Parts: sequence; structure tokens; C-alpha cells
Amino acid sequence: MKNQISRSEFIRLSSLTLASSLVADVTFANNTFFKDRITEVDIQLMKKLLLNNDANVKSILEKRWFKSKYKINNFRPLAAEISIMTASLSHSESAYYKSKPLEGRLNQVLDVLLDNQYDDGTLDAGGNRQSPPDTAFVLEYLCAAATVLNINKQTELQGLRDKLKAFIVKAGEAMITGGVHTPNHRWVISATLANINSLYPDKRYLRRINQWLAEGIYLNADGHYLERSGVYSNVINKAFITMARLLNKPELLDKVQANLTTYYYYTETNGDLVTVDSRRQDQFMNTDVSKFYLQYRYMAIQTNNSIFAHMVHVIEGLPSFATDILSHALVHFMANRELQKQIPLDANVENDFEKFFAISNLARIRRGKTSITLFGGNDKPVIVISGRSSNPNFLMYRKGDAILKYMRLSTSFFRMGYFSSDGLEKVGNKYIFKETKEANYYQPLAEAYHREDADYKLSRSQDERYWNKMDFDSRTKSNVKTQVSVIEITENNGKLSLDFKVDGPPNVEVTIEMCFKEGSLISGAKKDEYGNYFLKSGLGELSMGSDVMQFGPGKMEHSKINNLDSEQYTYHKGSLRTDGVHVYLTGYTPFQHSMFIG
Repeated sequence: MKNQISRSEFIRLSSLTLASSLVADVTFANNTFFKDRITEVDIQLMKKLLLNNDANVKSILEKRWFKSKYKINNFRPLAAEISIMTASLSHSESAYYKSKPLEGRLNQVLDVLLDNQYDDGTLDAGGNRQSPPDTAFVLEYLCAAATVLNINKQTELQGLRDKLKAFIVKAGEAMITGGVHTPNHRWVISATLANINSLYPDKRYLRRINQWLAEGIYLNADGHYLERSGVYSNVINKAFITMARLLNKPELLDKVQANLTTYYYYTETNGDLVTVDSRRQDQFMNTDVSKFYLQYRYMAIQTNNSIFAHMVHVIEGLPSFATDILSHALVHFMANRELQKQIPLDANVENDFEKFFAISNLARIRRGKTSITLFGGNDKPVIVISGRSSNPNFLMYRKGDAILKYMRLSTSFFRMGYFSSDGLEKVGNKYIFKETKEANYYQPLAEAYHREDADYKLSRSQDERYWNKMDFDSRTKSNVKTQVSVIEITENNGKLSLDFKVDGPPNVEVTIEMCFKEGSLISGAKKDEYGNYFLKSGLGELSMGSDVMQFGPGKMEHSKINNLDSEQYTYHKGSLRTDGVHVYLTGYTPFQHSMFIG
């Protein structure tokens, strides 16, 4: 590869201020950096990659090929197949090396892409028509394939090279002029332009990259990008690594190092990622850390940081490693041979920490196999839309396989739904959540605002609960009601003490909702006809396999557990209730209750 970053340029990453602050609480078994530079090829890993890639190729070839009469609107799977097939076709130890049937299938798939490419170079993607950023995601696979073909220089594959070049160069025009939707799209397009420029140099590609970079890159002291999303942090990190490698911009790896350090803390012992604070769709998704594998591997090799080496080995031990990495990543190891280097096995990191991400209003605590997440950082006002944080889960607790997926608090106060803290404050070893809700009524309009046709402005109520043709902004509020909810959580060696207090108008229903992982066995609580559990008093117990979690004491003063969501959901017959085993504690305002989980 051209423009490889020198060793000396990478070594300086070890002293990055932001990354250093993020890892300061971690004790490394080998004093943060390995003693010896990584040089040997990981032969066993390369064998696994080749075997799994060949198995994938076999599956692709066994599928009957036909041209669909329907329009294709998702080209990423086809592009991924192109990169998988190219890797086996070009690898001298592959069962499909120089395979004519495989070459034929590659030509067929490339023809489909060329046939569906618009004159401006773009492709469609779902509802996004002629989409530059979605075309950039496709190009990530195609540029890797083109790079591998160029490295191997098989003369008989020149036809494939020409087709790839035709598609890529035409799409490059869309990358030079096309727009974006989201923050990460800027960097996906920029990385794609860097890839295209490494294949077919053009100064226009570099000028466009610099236009996007001139906007600046947001990364806060918590190590998060703007979207605060695991899915899109993965996307952005890949883009920055690509630009750093191909454009000689090692400063971009400062961002990657800080973000990957944050996601070390965000990774559960089984590889699941904490996503509750995301501003994108993954705030309600279950996902794991395997998608970060290539980034952790590349940065472990370049910086010798033992956190990253530890994460490499964690991911290699996950069930998803085979499906998410081994099945299709060979092309990346061939296009960037740095990834092939061996990573030492002695990268042990102490698995006990407490980390408060103050900007995100999120805390992560690990005590052996007990893992705790506290979150109070929803964007206010809470609006249910992509780009804003709205997940009402304020506590997630794991004790091995015994998993509390989430705890929520809801009240019937003006049907405003779940508790959503106005931040998270840490005082000593106590974490404090607090929310103030306000609702009101309205007085008659002043005479100056009267209309003869009585057709008043369609407007949103001042408490943002609903809309109507009432010209609310011109009315005087009255009968204002306020509810203040406070939750204090104290951690002691993995055990939590929780104190709840809800004050405001009396006789408001209060519901504490706990959702445990599907298949959990509950004892000590009463099960109703719908499968819900109520902990009336005493302690409840959850068991999953050999792991046990206790919680309580309970409280039950009502059984009204429907419509816990706000009217933003219930008006559309929607609900945030998820699968799992649900246990409830209930009461009325003024409400006070103390309990523990451990």
C-alpha cells in the first residue's frame, strides 16, 4: 500500500491525552504495551479465514443464478459476495484459486451492479433513491476486491478488473459531488474517495475529502462521536483507519484510539455491547462487539496497546466471530497485510472497574462477573426519532447469565410515560437520577386573540404532550402540576441499593418495571394470568443456569401496568415493552421505596 504510516508516527499514539484519560483506571498485566514488536504472521487465523471464505464461496456457487425480474434495492449483499469471491479466486492456497466457474459468477454479479448503476454513478438503497452514501457502503467491498485483484495481477482476470474499474470510477463522480444524511456519511464517503484514489488517483477525490474534513471531527471527552452509537462508531472508525493509512493522516487514529477505548468499557463479559445511550436505531437493538474486530486488530498491531489486544482475543472467542468475521473478512487481510500479524496471547487486562462517562450521563461498573450500567442521558425533550436518545432504561444489571435487561419507572402523571432523568450525578459512591415533569391546563384566550371564524392556530401544548387547534402559545397556563422523581443508587462490591422517591399530586400510580432475560426462572413473586409477575413483599429471586440474582423487598398497591409508555407511543397503539420476564413493584404518590439488587 502507498502512504503507509511509519512506526514512529504510530508510537506517539501511546501518549494521546484523550485516550490516556480514558484508560487511566485500567491496570494492565504488561504495563500497557507489549515488550516486543508484533512481526509474525498469524498462520492459524489466516487458515481459518481461508477455510471459512472458501465455504462461503461454495455456498454462493451452489445457489442457482438467475436475473431477478424485480428491481434490486439493496446491493450490499451482492458487493459483499464480490469481495468474498475475489478473495478466494486470488488466494493461491484457496480451493477456488483461478477457478473458471467462480470467475464466471463474479462476472455475472458485476454485470448486475453495472446494469443497475444510474448515470450519475449511484445505486438505490431501500427508500434512499440514487444514494451517494449507500453507494459508498457498496464501494467499500468493491474497492477491497479491486485492490486484491491489482495485487495478484492475474492477467486472465483483466476483464474483471476493467468491470470493477468502470463501476468504481463512475461511482467516484457521485462521491465527488453527492450529499449525505448523517454525520457518519461524511466519513464513509471520504474513506471511499481515499480508496478510489489509491486505485485510480485523481486530485478531485482529495479535494472533496478535504472539504468534508474541514467541517471538523467531533469526539467528546467520553470518547464518543456525535451519534453515540456502537453501529456507527464502527463505521466511522473503519473510515478513519482507511484515511489514515491511505492519505498519511495518522492524527485521525487519535479519534479511533479514544473511541475503541470507550467501547472496551461498553463491552459486557459475553461480548454484548451497551447501546442504551445511542442516538440511533441501535439504542433498542441487541448487538455485540464483533463488528469492531478489524479495528481493534489494526490498532493493537500499530500501537501495541494491550486493551486492544485483549479485545481482539475476546472477539475471537465469541460465537459471532465465525459469522461476522471469518466468513467474509479474508479480502481485508489480503488488501491490508498489516492485519495478518500475530498478536500476543498474554494481553490480560484487569476486569474490575468503575467508569463514569459524565457527558453521556452513563456509568459502567464491573466487579468480576457482575456488570452494571446506569443511564440518565436522554436528549430533552424526549422525542422518538432517529438522531435522538429516548431509551427509558436507567439500570441494566448482569450477574453471569442472570440478566436484568432493564429497569424502568413509570407513573400515570398526565400519561407522560416513563421516567427520563435530567442527567446523572455522581456523589461519592452514589449515583443520583432526577426528573421534573410539569403539566397544566389553559385559560380562555384574551380578546385580542379572538377570531371570528374560531379557527385557531394548530399548535403544540406548552408541556409538549399533544397538539390541537387551540393557539396554546397565546393562552395563559393555569392549574400547573409538578411531579419530581428521584432515584438514588449506591454500589458496593457489585450489590446495588436503590432508593425511590416520587412527589407531586397524590394518588398517582407509580410502577417499577424489571425485565429479565427470556427463560429466567423467577421465585418469590406472584404470576398473573398474563404471565407478568408482581413482587408484593419480601425478596424475589432470578436464576439462570447456575447464576442467581436476588431483588427486593417488593411492594404492590395496584396492578395497572398497561400503557406505561407516553402518548407518543400509545396514541399509535405502540409500546416499548420488550420480550422477557417482567416483574413489577407498584404504589401511589407520595411514593417512597428502598430495595436492593445483588
